[in-house]
Amino acid sequence: MKKIESDKAPQAVGPYSQAIDAGDFVYLSGQLGIDRQTGRMAEGIEGQTQQAFINISYVLEEAGLTLDNVVKVLVLLNDIKDFAKVNEIYAQKFSEPFPARSAFAVAALPLGGLVEIEVIAKK
Repeated sequence: MKKIESDKAPQAVGPYSQAIDAGDFVYLSGQLGIDRQTGRMAEGIEGQTQQAFINISYVLEEAGLTLDNVVKVLVLLNDIKDFAKVNEIYAQKFSEPFPARSAFAVAALPLGGLVEIEVIAKK
């Protein structure tokens, strides 16, 4: 296994790696909507979702991959009422065949985030 870190994506907020290369697959930790340059959370659900996908793209890029390599997505929402807004942005990021996906509402996300997105990508 090999640790993958991108200088463009926010640093981990705990004892974990941004991603792990495990041979045929790269497993990304959940990404919040934090802008690494400002260190601040993006505004609103749309802004945080867009920023989370930007962060995911940075980490995938470090592994030599893109969103086209993603096979599984996990979306964690602070409020399930935001699902439709997140889904609109999600639909802009992926095309057929869409990755497998799960989405859940949770009691709270780290740093007061509104959305966290985790992906698995195949090389």
